Amino acid sequence: MNDTPARLLTLLSLLQTPREWPGSELAERLRVSARTIRRDIDRLRELGYPVEATMGAEGGYRLVAGAAMPPLLLDDEEAVAIAVGLRAGAGHAIEGVEEASVRALAKLEQVLPARLRHRVGALQSATVAVTRGDGATVDPRTLTAMAGAVAGPERLRFAYRAGDGAESRRLVEPYRLVSTGSRWYLVAYDLEREDWRTFRVDRVSDPFATGARFVPRELPMDAAEFVRRGLRGGHTYTVDASFAAAAEELPQWLRERGAAEPGGVRVRFESTDDPQWLVARMALVGVPFTVHGPEFLAHGARALAERLSGAAGTAGTAAAQAPAGPGA
Repeated sequence: MNDTPARLLTLLSLLQTPREWPGSELAERLRVSARTIRRDIDRLRELGYPVEATMGAEGGYRLVAGAAMPPLLLDDEEAVAIAVGLRAGAGHAIEGVEEASVRALAKLEQVLPARLRHRVGALQSATVAVTRGDGATVDPRTLTAMAGAVAGPERLRFAYRAGDGAESRRLVEPYRLVSTGSRWYLVAYDLEREDWRTFRVDRVSDPFATGARFVPRELPMDAAEFVRRGLRGGHTYTVDASFAAAAEELPQWLRERGAAEPGGVRVRFESTDDPQWLVARMALVGVPFTVHGPEFLAHGARALAERLSGAAGTAGTAAAQAPAGPGA
């Protein structure tokens, strides 16, 4: 193989298979000399790929973890699998899947061939995800369009539906995408209103980057804090609750806010979330918990318990009266 760039890509593809490759086998596969393989390995190292050589009669090479993340070569199946996974995570704002995952999805979809893009879309349309909260989801294409405009940076146009149903067209300078764990938000400077705004991404449609570049303005605070304040009109309250479980049984968002106490873990943290949503989210942890304050959060917990108890009672009565199903 005389084409050096093509040979390097083929060599890199082989090395990304998790195994050790004898130099003689690599030379045979690429139809070059062992000396050429050694030179190509040196070139890959210069490009940042951590290729480790092992000693011995044959000698071998393998790709190991390095200090930085070099580009990866993916085959068709791998690219489709990663794109579907990132779309699913980004579309439902799963906690921990934040702006970095959306940037990765934007980069991947930018280079996906049309045939693979079609497969990704087909797989996603055939998949049903279990959502949390109010089930608000977003089209991953909306997220990738926004992420690309943030990275540009390019001014962004889109249609927006407010909470009261009012429709409008917006022209903004996008600043950051923020995930709260239940929804995605875009923090942007609205050029027509001449002020910073927060937009729920699930209410955005038809976004497109205009191509007009801009110098990013400085947001007066952290983007996540800006979103938190906007969710409750700037009102923040302190959650105080105890969970009857060991710390390792709790999800990370509670574990990192908790301290051990007799019989479980006590958590205290600041929140701007809707109290009903927060209580439901705490209940989904699946372990007994007690809300100590504030009172409106405790009231929300009692109201939720009453509704669930009523629903269980109705279901239990109906189940008792229903005929036995197959396999009963």
